[in-house]
Amino acid sequence: MRIDERITRLAENLIKNSVKLKKGEQIYIEAIGLSTMPLVQELVKAATKAGGVPFYYFNEQALQKAFIENASVAQMKAQAEIHKQLMSNSQAYIGVRGNDDLFKMSAVDPEKMNNYQKYYWNPVHSEIRVPQTKWCVLRYPNAAFAAMSKMALEDFEDFYFDACLVDYVKMGQAMKPLKKLMDKTKKVRIVAPGTEVEFSIAGIKSIICDGQMNIPDGEVYTAPVKDSINGVIQFNTDTTYMGAVFSNIRLVFKDGKIVEGHSMINDDKFQKILNIDEGSRYMGEFALGVNPFVTQPMLDILFDEKISGSFHMAIGNSYEDETNNGNKSAIHWDLVQMQDAEHGGGEIFFDEVLVRKNGRFVLPELIGLNPEKLK
Repeated sequence: MRIDERITRLAENLIKNSVKLKKGEQIYIEAIGLSTMPLVQELVKAATKAGGVPFYYFNEQALQKAFIENASVAQMKAQAEIHKQLMSNSQAYIGVRGNDDLFKMSAVDPEKMNNYQKYYWNPVHSEIRVPQTKWCVLRYPNAAFAAMSKMALEDFEDFYFDACLVDYVKMGQAMKPLKKLMDKTKKVRIVAPGTEVEFSIAGIKSIICDGQMNIPDGEVYTAPVKDSINGVIQFNTDTTYMGAVFSNIRLVFKDGKIVEGHSMINDDKFQKILNIDEGSRYMGEFALGVNPFVTQPMLDILFDEKISGSFHMAIGNSYEDETNNGNKSAIHWDLVQMQDAEHGGGEIFFDEVLVRKNGRFVLPELIGLNPEKLK
């Protein structure tokens, strides 16, 4: 079968630019979904040509579900030990996620899903992969993903490769003034339909995301001071978590804590997620999305959080980097609010200076992040 040259180019970019694989380094390549085979094949080829040592693992959904539904906590811990050793021996990681059935896990007991997150995923990924490896995570443009985006597969593939193969060097340069501004900002205030919230980011650094850890990429993120959020946020994009869909999530904050939260659908599951642990009622991330080719939500957070003109905040765990605000949780769940005029608009203020209005940056030094400048 002839491989689309864009897949080959993407694989080479991932190996050379995203994880910068060096001769002799071991790379853990994880694939979810059999449809990812063409990209995994090209990744193995590119990694080997670069002198790396690839370990490739198909974490197929049906097998994953069979394990989660039937495993004890002890078995989950034991499986984690196997992969902790593999991950600890790897200098790089690429995760290709091409779920062929996006709702395969929807009927799995939330307690089982939480145990898998807590005893397998977090020990392998949050504790080893994220802080210790050069890593990058991406989706694969399969038929299920295209259907969720309400596009024909060929049209979706064009969109996907535009978003994934954007000029990240240009984007990274354009992000520098935003990082500089966020690093010195003390207070953030956001006003939008159903939203009136303010919080501090004082003393917490921001990080540019320009194709190193996510593909597609395009965000600058930080974290709110844990106990500083007050007000209400109405997120206006649908989202999935633990195999279920949630819609129009509304959060009310007092001194950083979510004191009230609701989802228009699956609210019973949403309440259980909010109460997973103490940290699941606090936020671990705040970020602005800027990818010019990602303009509509598609029920996939790796894309949706990069929507040009959006912001997102994550319920739960903060990253173990310069943005760490001290919040610890078994979950890290990004929720997105689009602020373009079509979705009701919105304003973001840094220290009471208007930075972005209706999804467009208004400060002269940030104009380069508006979509027409990045294409």
